[in-house]
Amino acid sequence: MERTEERNQTSMTEFILLGLTDDSELQIVLFSVFLLAYIITLLGNIGIIVLIRLDPHFHTPMYFFLSNLSFTDLCYSSVITPNMLINFLLARKAISFHGCAMQMYLFGASVTIECFLLGVMAYDRYIAICNPLLYPVIMSRRVCHQLVAGAYTGGLLNAIIHTSSTFQLSFCRSNVINHFYCDVPPLLKLSCSNTFINEILMFTFGGFAEMSSLLIIVVSYTYIISTILRIQSAEGRHKAFSTCASHLTAVSLFYGTIIFMYLRPPSSYSLEQDRVASVFYTVVIPMLNPMIYSLRNKEVKRSLRRLINRRYF
Repeated sequence: MERTEERNQTSMTEFILLGLTDDSELQIVLFSVFLLAYIITLLGNIGIIVLIRLDPHFHTPMYFFLSNLSFTDLCYSSVITPNMLINFLLARKAISFHGCAMQMYLFGASVTIECFLLGVMAYDRYIAICNPLLYPVIMSRRVCHQLVAGAYTGGLLNAIIHTSSTFQLSFCRSNVINHFYCDVPPLLKLSCSNTFINEILMFTFGGFAEMSSLLIIVVSYTYIISTILRIQSAEGRHKAFSTCASHLTAVSLFYGTIIFMYLRPPSSYSLEQDRVASVFYTVVIPMLNPMIYSLRNKEVKRSLRRLINRRYF
């Protein structure tokens, strides 16, 4: 039996992705919608990165973290969306075995990095509002680079654990993935090996990455809200809260979807719900984040106007 599974594992050279729908007319509509969303994602995130790099006013810890968040959004959207767009136009939606592993690794790393970056950004807001006099000392350039390096390291290690453990399984039942990209849960459904260890790893390491950063966010905002409520001036309270509103919106969208996706018990797992939630955080959230941070941020809008005026007038 073990030799048969080994043989099936080694002979597996590709997977077939079922995608979002098999309706050819709907596929054309979805292709147009997601292509537009991806173009907006590229323009928005690249625009924020370039704006922060060009404008000296944005050479601060908060915008340094925001530029890394935009880069991460750009990465994990680009890992999934172009391949999904191509598959809308193909009758046979195949992805190679190694291509599937690489997609899972890059996507898992990007999502985990985003979790940690959102936690780091909450800590940055906590220091800025609760300890403003010590802010330049605590959030020095060196500390900022160390925090970002830690986020990237944690993301890459987490992705290695999930990807290596998943692709050590035997896939002898089928090579058809009931999804539009390679993710851990649908691949576990295809395996004829015992996936108990994989499920434990997913809940342990994935849960640690998500819940530890979420804990940092909750604790930071508990202190932030307490500090804001003690500000006597209504204008001061509004100004302090406005610096956190964009981050809170991004956190709510991202963590709500991630927790729904990966921290449910296996018995309640549904591939249909999974696909809908996946579209939201692979396509919608990377597109919305630049809008959230730019439309609610007067400094970003002022800087954009300055650059446009300098360039064209």
